[in-house]
Amino acid sequence: MKVLIATRNRGKLREYADLLADLTAGGQPIEWVSLADLGIEREVEETGTTFEENARLKATAYARESGLLTLADDSGLEVDALGGAPGVHSARYGGPELDDEGRYRLLLEALKGVPEGKRSARFRCVVAITTPEGELHTAEGTCEGRIAREPKGEHGFGYDPVFVVEEYGRTMAELGPEIKNRISHRARALEAIRPVLATLLVRHAEESDD
Repeated sequence: MKVLIATRNRGKLREYADLLADLTAGGQPIEWVSLADLGIEREVEETGTTFEENARLKATAYARESGLLTLADDSGLEVDALGGAPGVHSARYGGPELDDEGRYRLLLEALKGVPEGKRSARFRCVVAITTPEGELHTAEGTCEGRIAREPKGEHGFGYDPVFVVEEYGRTMAELGPEIKNRISHRARALEAIRPVLATLLVRHAEESDD
């Protein structure tokens, strides 16, 4: 059974597949596919003002287009010293010409001179699951931390090299996938929505057998 993860980011697809690897559809294995795997080129415009609105928009549109049970998320970094920015604009912070490194270096520049005690931040993620018929569910997860003064670590993507997870005293990029997949905002959102997803998978498997 195919389930669409509404992303073209291979790193994010791997995270989803790892986090949900134990799920089945009534005993049938799940094939987690991306937008690129299905040849879907349309970009859903993220016009929402919150992570939840954008996750809902993407999940609904891509479920309708693919005819598959679809998971989409919107996530980003909220930095308290910047009034919650970059927030929903995290993936586009500084403009489309910047890559991951360009974005986190711009963030470090914006926080230049901000003392340790005022560099608090969090990753926030909202996951939405939509059926092709339009049934929709959402869940949220957060991971608290602070912004480092310089990037460290080789793992992950996005802002991981500059986000320090306080309980470990290391950046997300230093922790590696095994720990990240247990504590990340996306892991926590998926854990919250897992019971709903499990129910939908069983139901779809039963309907396909009818």
